[in-house]
Amino acid sequence: MTTALASSPEEMAVSFARVLRGVGLQVPLDSVLTFVNALDVVSLESRSDVFWAGRSTLVRRPEDHQLFDRAFAVFWEHRTSGETGEELPPQKVSLLIDDETEGDQNAGGYDTNPAVHLRFSAAEALRKKDFAEYSDEELHLAHDLMSKLRLVGSPRNSFRMVSSRQGARPDLRETIRSSLRSGGEPIRRHWQENDERLRRLVLILDVSGSMEPYARALLRFVQAAVAGRQKVEAFAVGTRLTRITRELGSRDPDKALQLAATRVVDWSGGTRLGECLRHFNDQWGVRGMARGAIVVILSDGWDRGDPVVLAEQMKRLQRVSHRTIWVNPLKVSPGYAPLARGMAAALPFVDNFVEGHSVEAMEELTQVIGK
Repeated sequence: MTTALASSPEEMAVSFARVLRGVGLQVPLDSVLTFVNALDVVSLESRSDVFWAGRSTLVRRPEDHQLFDRAFAVFWEHRTSGETGEELPPQKVSLLIDDETEGDQNAGGYDTNPAVHLRFSAAEALRKKDFAEYSDEELHLAHDLMSKLRLVGSPRNSFRMVSSRQGARPDLRETIRSSLRSGGEPIRRHWQENDERLRRLVLILDVSGSMEPYARALLRFVQAAVAGRQKVEAFAVGTRLTRITRELGSRDPDKALQLAATRVVDWSGGTRLGECLRHFNDQWGVRGMARGAIVVILSDGWDRGDPVVLAEQMKRLQRVSHRTIWVNPLKVSPGYAPLARGMAAALPFVDNFVEGHSVEAMEELTQVIGK
C-alpha cells in the first residue's frame, strides 16, 4: 500500500466504504465508524491488518467476501479489476460536524453524490461523555438534553373511583339514575374502579466533596425533573439535609440552580448519608412523603458516618417506598466494586443500582423509573 495511506484513517475509511457501496455492498455509517476505530489500533502499513480490520467491520454477509476482496485490491493497491478493466475513481471526502443529526436524512444512506461526507453529532458525543469532563458550555447543552427526558413512574391505584364499563364494584348512583329512563327498571348497570395516579418521585442528591465532579450536572437533571413533572420532591445531602424542591421549581433553569446553590450551605463539604437519611425518614419519608413513592438517591456512596446507621435508615426507607434506586456515577469505572463503607452498607436495601455518569445513563435511569 502506497499513496492510499497518505490520507487520514477517517478519510480512507469513508472513501473505501463509498467504493464498497458502489459495487453493491451495504455499509451503514456505524460500520464505517467502527472501521475508523479499528484503523486507529492496527498498523496502516500492514496489508493484512487493514484487510482483516475492514472485512470484520464492513462485511456482514459471507457472500460479499469476494466483492470485498476485489474492491480492497483495487482501492488499497491501485490495481484494476480483471473483469471490468476500469480503475475505481478517487473519492472526494468531506468531514463535517453537526450539532444535531435528527435532520440528516442521508446519515447511513447510500446517496449518489460523489462527495463522501462523514458526519459526527456533537449531541451524540455529549450524551456519552462523562459528566466529570464537562465544560460550562456543555453543562448548558446537557441540561437541554435532560429537560426532554420524561420521568414517569409506574401508576398506583388511588381511593378515588371513576366510571368503568367492567369495574370491580357497582356504581349504584349511576345505575339508579339511568333506571329512571326505563320506568325504574335497572336495565343498564354501571360500574366503578379505582383511578390511577402517578407515584411521587423523591430525588436525593449527594453534594459532598467527593461528588463535586458530578453534582453540577446531576443537579441539572434534578431541576429538569422538578420543573417538568408533578409530585417530585428534591433534597440535597452533605453534612446536613436540605429540601430544595421550591428552589428548583422555577421554569428558568439558571435562576433555579442559583437559588438551590444559595440554599445549600454545605456544598462540596463532608458526607453524613446515614444521619441525613435519618432526618429525612423522621421528618418527611416515613411520615408520608416516601410511602409508595419511587426514591432515587444520587451518590457515590462515600460516607464519613457510621455505616450501621446508613444501613438502618436504608432499611426503613425501603420498607415504606415503592422502589429505591441508587445512582452511582462511579459504577461505570472498569473493575468497580462497592467497596466504600457507605455503598456496601446501603446496597442490600437497594432495588436498582444504576450508573449516573452521563446523559445516556440518565436516559437509562428514566427507563428504570418507568418500570
